[in-house]
Amino acid sequence: MPDSNITKQALARTMKKLMAQQPFSKISVGDICETCGMSRKSFYYHFKDKHDLVNWVFYTEFIQTIQKKDYLSSWGLITDICRYFYSERDFYRNALEIQGQNSFRSYFSETMEPFLFLLTQDLFQDIDDPQFYITFFSDALLAAIIRWLTGPECLPPEKFLSQLKATMVDFARLTLTFEEDDS
Repeated sequence: MPDSNITKQALARTMKKLMAQQPFSKISVGDICETCGMSRKSFYYHFKDKHDLVNWVFYTEFIQTIQKKDYLSSWGLITDICRYFYSERDFYRNALEIQGQNSFRSYFSETMEPFLFLLTQDLFQDIDDPQFYITFFSDALLAAIIRWLTGPECLPPEKFLSQLKATMVDFARLTLTFEEDDS
């Protein structure tokens, strides 16, 4: 198994290097193999396609790391997501632009949803359909991250997180104010 991980990591490094230089859509499995010095057979032994490779990078570099942490709140997880994406922004800018079937966006949402559910279930314990809130929160977070990373100015994560938190707090205040005015 160690040889398998060495091969996968070499393919991942190559994919990250290529995605820092050109759009995902312009990169072929042949390009990855040629740059890495491996055969297509070796690539397909380890990955279904280039989408699978991109998802594997996220899983091994981020998901496996957060599985070992004991978060006290969802904000700690969101902070780690933003710091990680920022540190690898050339790769994830490109990954988040992938549209359609097997896109990284879909993988990110599906992978993060159970973590967000666990971290926010206390907030929604008295609600009939907590899944609606988790999905809404997950979608909003993904949209904010995409806009942040793919926009013309990618703020440092602390500044982005500060703005994100202020927006959420202000929105909650406005919502409560409107509810009080309607009473």
